[in-house]
Amino acid sequence: MGRKVKKEAESPPKDVFDPLLIESKTPETVVLMLSSPEKEVLAKACDALYKFASKGDENKLTLLGLGALEHLYKLLSHEDPIVRRNAVMVFGIMASNHDVKKLLRELDVTKSLISQLAPEEDVVIHEFATLCLAHMAVEYTTKVKIFEQGGLEPLIRLLGSPDPDVKKNSVECIYLLVQDFQNRAAVRELNVIPPLLGLLESEYPVIQLLALQTLEVISKDRETRIILGENKGLDFLLNILENNELSDLHIEALAVLGNCLGDVHTLQLIQLTGGLKKLLSFLEVSTVPDIQKNAAKAITKAAYDAEIRKILHWEEIEKFLLSLLETDSDGVKVAASQAISAMCENIDSKSVLGLQGIPQLVRLLSSDNEEVKEAAVTALTNLTTASPRNASVVAEAGGIEPLMNTLSAQRDGAVANAIAVLTNLSLQEPSRVSIQSHGIMSALAGPLRSTNSQVQSKAAFAVAAFGCDAAARTELRNAGGLGPLSELLHSKNEEVRRNACWAVMVCASEELTAVELCSLGALDTLEEINLSTKRKNKFSEAALEKLLDNNLSQKYSRMGYLSPSNIIANGFYDCGQMKHGKKFLSLEELSKQELTDRRAIVFINAKPQEKSRQVPNVFLGLAKEEAKETRQRAILVEQESSLKNKAKKEVYNFFFYVRKGKRKKEEEKPKEVINVTPEVQEEINLENSQWLPPPDLILMDYINDASKTILPLPNTREQVVALAQFVADKMGGPVEMEKLHNFSWELQMSEIEFELKSNIVPIGKIKRGTFFHRALLFKAIADRIGISCSLVRGKYNRAWNEVKLVEDSPKGLLLPPQEYVVDLMFEPGCLMKQGTAKADQYKRI
Repeated sequence: MGRKVKKEAESPPKDVFDPLLIESKTPETVVLMLSSPEKEVLAKACDALYKFASKGDENKLTLLGLGALEHLYKLLSHEDPIVRRNAVMVFGIMASNHDVKKLLRELDVTKSLISQLAPEEDVVIHEFATLCLAHMAVEYTTKVKIFEQGGLEPLIRLLGSPDPDVKKNSVECIYLLVQDFQNRAAVRELNVIPPLLGLLESEYPVIQLLALQTLEVISKDRETRIILGENKGLDFLLNILENNELSDLHIEALAVLGNCLGDVHTLQLIQLTGGLKKLLSFLEVSTVPDIQKNAAKAITKAAYDAEIRKILHWEEIEKFLLSLLETDSDGVKVAASQAISAMCENIDSKSVLGLQGIPQLVRLLSSDNEEVKEAAVTALTNLTTASPRNASVVAEAGGIEPLMNTLSAQRDGAVANAIAVLTNLSLQEPSRVSIQSHGIMSALAGPLRSTNSQVQSKAAFAVAAFGCDAAARTELRNAGGLGPLSELLHSKNEEVRRNACWAVMVCASEELTAVELCSLGALDTLEEINLSTKRKNKFSEAALEKLLDNNLSQKYSRMGYLSPSNIIANGFYDCGQMKHGKKFLSLEELSKQELTDRRAIVFINAKPQEKSRQVPNVFLGLAKEEAKETRQRAILVEQESSLKNKAKKEVYNFFFYVRKGKRKKEEEKPKEVINVTPEVQEEINLENSQWLPPPDLILMDYINDASKTILPLPNTREQVVALAQFVADKMGGPVEMEKLHNFSWELQMSEIEFELKSNIVPIGKIKRGTFFHRALLFKAIADRIGISCSLVRGKYNRAWNEVKLVEDSPKGLLLPPQEYVVDLMFEPGCLMKQGTAKADQYKRI
């Protein structure tokens, strides 16, 4: 009997693990699963990590801390496409975090990501690989790696992807990459223009925007602009501007067109196709401030080219720019003013903008916005430079007062350009007078102290322009402007230094200003500058000469020479040859020194003493106990005596000074002294007292006598001879050369100094004068009676005068003048031809 046997089911192989479903709620476990050899586990783990990381930056940092990126990096080269796709998705979503990007750069994932952009790869891989690259391309080092590892070509290819996310990520990555000029050239070679223009027709605004932004960057290169024109790119851009539905793209489209305006070839192409008129028509009706501002900026950039300025002028761009000045946006006003400045380089545009735009720009000077003020005054600078007509328009528009107010603006550019405009206006006399009436020199004292080299340069130049007027120089001196002007001579900026030298040269046209500049160290600085071959210039040399020519005492002390054009005036003094590095003291400072055994200081003053001096009203009625200062006064005493030469002997009560406090002066008069001035005691304020040297009445008599006896002589030669004899007679007569050592002039000088209780001696007091006394007296009198001569200092108390005389010549011939040295010591009146042995001997005896 057979039995029915039930067949048992086959059991699985022993080495096969039964499927196990694991549910994990911690990221740590999932990260551990990334080490699994099973592709299903890896794919699911990556998917879980993607969802976890998508929830926020905190989760991304958690995964970063768990070391997930290192495991994921290995999976980028996994053989299974799903594992690779999910791993790339995790990278793409996590790369937005800064710390993650830092680790990705260390892992050098760019090469692996670029390899995922192959055409055969899944579109999702393309999407997240480009997303990750876009996040990382913000850093410069990553840009370099993407370029070096060949990432540009696949990115440009993916601009034609059917997936909009891939397009968006790819164009964004390219936009970031082309910020580097090397990548701009590379994408041009890879023909990026056509696909970018194709993206302008995308239905997604973000893609259109990124495409326009990329075009704006790469169109900065001329070669790219040419390719853009060849590919009808300008038509694409103009169509966007004409489409009101695409108004959110108008600013970016205009930025690209703005770059195209900067290229003559491209601009001509736009003009020929009528695109330029379309563009200007669009701009004229637009009321969007950003569009107006960007348009003005584009014009500014383009207007630096002369040919482009011509084209823009033909299209009447000036009307558009002037209309922008009337807008309410400060940013638009600034951009419009800058464009006007650029267009001023075209003469025709300058004329149009000047007549119509200057009144508007003048009004902008009163703006509360400092940037607007600076842009407006800069435009006025360019409009008025080399344009007298526009300068007149500024004055007629009432621009002088707001320009003066702008000198105290907060921005250095505004101050510098305001000074420049005022300087331009100074070329016209009515404007110049008006500016000076507003106190221009006092206002310039502040800019001269500026630390900005542009302000310093413009201020110094303005001082040179306005300093031709004596009242202006006085104003600058009273405002304390000479100090900072002198300091500018030390500037390391060549333009500042040159303009400062120019200003010093102009201001030194009068003695008072020249003396103060010298006291401020300008003379020493100029000498130092002129010793340097790099720092010196024509103005520094002229300024030094001008300073010395208007401060003859210091010139003679430093240089030892006065030319025929250097006329000795009252107040001149000879304190001997000045040692290098020693300060040159004024006559007043020297008068305060105690009596010494050093060489006397000889001074010239043939100015009569004022009969009376008015005491300022402010001091009248002051009680004695309130008065703090004693009025300076000088008592002139004259005595006639029966000396051999019957000359006058004068005793000077020399140089009284103001002393503080209530103090009565007691004066001890010699018996022979006849007091011609009653003793007066007045107490006045120190600020109103003024030191004055006493007049030299004897010198005045010399000049009067010379005028009467020497001037009537028929020719210059006889006048020179007669004056030489006159001077020698007043200074002790001729001296035999062999007995020169017995001519004791030093003793008499000591007696005069002791008598006057001062180192300062008026030249008229000297009755036994040596070479340098006689030469100085000869020059002083000659200058007063119109005889041209020079004064030269030699060594060992030597000095002499040189004159130029014309010899008698045959009829019809005019011989050049010959130079002679005048003998005042041995044979007074003897004229020794320059260069002869006799003349040389006279100089060095």
